[in-house]
Amino acid sequence: MTEIIGYTIVGIYLVALSYVTFYCLMQFHLLLHYKRYKKEEKTNKTTAPQLQGHPFVTIQLPIFNELYVVERLIDNICKFDYPKEQFEIHILDDSNDKTVEISQKKVAEYKAKGFNIELITRKNRVGYKAGALKEGMKYAKGEFIAIFDADFLPESDFLQRTIPYFQNEEIGVVQTRWDHINQNYSLLTRLQAFQLNVHFTIEQKGRDHADYMLQFNGTAGVWRRQTIEDAGGWEADTLTEDLDLSYRAQLKGWKIEYLEDITAPAELPSEMNGLKSQQFRWMKGGAETAKKVLPGLWGSEVALSQKIHGTLHLMSSTIFLFVFIIGAFSVPVLFLMNPLGISGNILTVFMLGLLSIVIVYYTANLNTSWKGASTTKFIIKFILIFPIFLGISMGLSLHNSVAVLQGYIGKKSAFIRTPKFNIKGISDNLVNKKYLAKKISLTTIMEGFMALYFMAGIAAGLYIGNSAFLIFHFLLMIGYGTIFFYSVKHLSN
Repeated sequence: MTEIIGYTIVGIYLVALSYVTFYCLMQFHLLLHYKRYKKEEKTNKTTAPQLQGHPFVTIQLPIFNELYVVERLIDNICKFDYPKEQFEIHILDDSNDKTVEISQKKVAEYKAKGFNIELITRKNRVGYKAGALKEGMKYAKGEFIAIFDADFLPESDFLQRTIPYFQNEEIGVVQTRWDHINQNYSLLTRLQAFQLNVHFTIEQKGRDHADYMLQFNGTAGVWRRQTIEDAGGWEADTLTEDLDLSYRAQLKGWKIEYLEDITAPAELPSEMNGLKSQQFRWMKGGAETAKKVLPGLWGSEVALSQKIHGTLHLMSSTIFLFVFIIGAFSVPVLFLMNPLGISGNILTVFMLGLLSIVIVYYTANLNTSWKGASTTKFIIKFILIFPIFLGISMGLSLHNSVAVLQGYIGKKSAFIRTPKFNIKGISDNLVNKKYLAKKISLTTIMEGFMALYFMAGIAAGLYIGNSAFLIFHFLLMIGYGTIFFYSVKHLSN
């Protein structure tokens, strides 16, 4: 009986490790498509389409309690060099604090300057962001709908550069790349940029080049109004309404154009609890959307390759569940290897997945995070930051696994927006800021426990003379410990 339990534990561990390895290899597959795109781009040297006239555009700014950034958002949007008479700005403000007063003053200011700008408020937050966007459609006059979250600062020529792509009647969405206002604020923001750069280069452009399913990222993009309506409109039954509508639109035959060379700078979460709330929403919403959309994807007539990569895309949040299993089960596996006669060499085959993901992250950040740096300097920075990133990512796996499981079992929760504090440089700080979390969560307590668990794993490995998991457990201990430390440190005083 003991032997059966032992083999079961090892079996679960190996299945989880196999899934993570397969996922990493599929990321490498997207990298190959990305590299082909880059090669073709150099060879063909295609030019962007030119604007033919100025179709009317509605700019929607969904807002909820953004006291620190709403003013700069409105100021920035009003700098667009698109003709004033050809666009309208709708501030969809569901706030229940002084944000509404700031919005009202800015609307009055810009109306006096001749801008077509309106404040649209609701008495409740039914449907959260999706509900606000759906309500806003009732007042929108534009043939095209541009959407920006509160922390985004797009360039003044954003519409001039994106709208021309809609001359292709098949294109329903144009999505641009996120850039980062405060990447160098802290280690936390550097690590976020490090990860997001992969999504907005390898993943998005790789899928685009291969004609796989893409996604509108919720902001910094433009929709054709007809596409939104044809796909059934905004729906609030998932926490990732953007991913949901993206797939429904593509299954209707619409295309998403991803523009890597057009960036929209935004503020990264500058404190741990804000980052965790964002991660929770993305991970749970991803699971909810997968549950909702996958039957339609597999029942559609799209190519098998699109179905496979679409499934991996929709289920990407599930990777954290398997990462958590690998970590949690690695300690008992440590004790089972010798009794069951399992050699540590069996684990070397899975190094292929790690090598793949190293190459993916290296390529994605080569011309984004440290653009212009010498090769030597870049390699040194990468060698220093990648292990830290790996540890922190694994440290988030418990928190994100809870989100994923809740998404799949259908447990509903509120749309908790990620607070932004107008943090741009190292001179800015979070002292006396509103919106910070006020109490420690059960998950955070468990993260502290997991740090101790892997510390014990390190001690056990040294005691029994098995070093197979020593580096792995060290990274997990650092990852969980860091998440726990900053979650407590960034609580409101």
